[in-house]
Amino acid sequence: MRQPAVRSLGSAVRSRLPIAACRLTLDALISVVLAPACAACQETLDHPTRGPVCRRCWDAILPLTPPLCDCCGDPLPTWRAISLPLARCPRCRRGRRLVDRTRAIGAYDGALRAVVQALKYEGRRSLARPLGTLMRQRGADILDGALCAIPVPLHPSRRRRRGFNQAADLARYVEIPVVPALRRIRATPTQTGLPAARRHGNVRDAFAANGEARSLSGAIVVLIDDVSTTGATLEACARALKQAGVIEVRALTAARVVTSPR
Repeated sequence: MRQPAVRSLGSAVRSRLPIAACRLTLDALISVVLAPACAACQETLDHPTRGPVCRRCWDAILPLTPPLCDCCGDPLPTWRAISLPLARCPRCRRGRRLVDRTRAIGAYDGALRAVVQALKYEGRRSLARPLGTLMRQRGADILDGALCAIPVPLHPSRRRRRGFNQAADLARYVEIPVVPALRRIRATPTQTGLPAARRHGNVRDAFAANGEARSLSGAIVVLIDDVSTTGATLEACARALKQAGVIEVRALTAARVVTSPR
């Protein structure tokens, strides 16, 4: 009775062997002829058919270590220094946050920084899938119970220059419905390079909810972006969504600029 099943398994294995052999041959040929470099560490890729980032760099992307502030996602110094059930850092306890909860794959440093920059500035859009998968895995508690993901929008002029919105690319792979419920109504200088004190003013009133937001009244949603530095952009987006009736705004980013535990 088991022989047909065994024969089927054997046939499946044999059919895959030529594919694996072809991939190894193609990897070797591409490595010798083109010598493509890893987008993160710049070392020659051993397996270029598997993507523009080597396995060593993906393995080097470590999660942020708990305890974490439940609001901003920054590491906290120790479990003994916080009050449960909601663990919040002193900065989040002092001020009212419009983003209720935030998480990221890891710190905006090392391999993760290089991968995010390759996606954003070098147009390596194939990196959105593995980054989005890591966001889904490490931000599972943020996605749980949410109605949809909302990518942080670019202003149309910047979208035309870049050719794509990296936040929208990432949102495709978190595996909950994507609703483009926000639009950027004011072109602003890039946040990169601005001091922290100016970032919130730079994006104040830069976003507005659009017609898609009408179906989100009373809902829990997740903002998706590539990097959170001070959280200014996420806060500006959350303000527009809550004005439109969203009850809870969470945020999930590929990386986070981590401040020292307080």
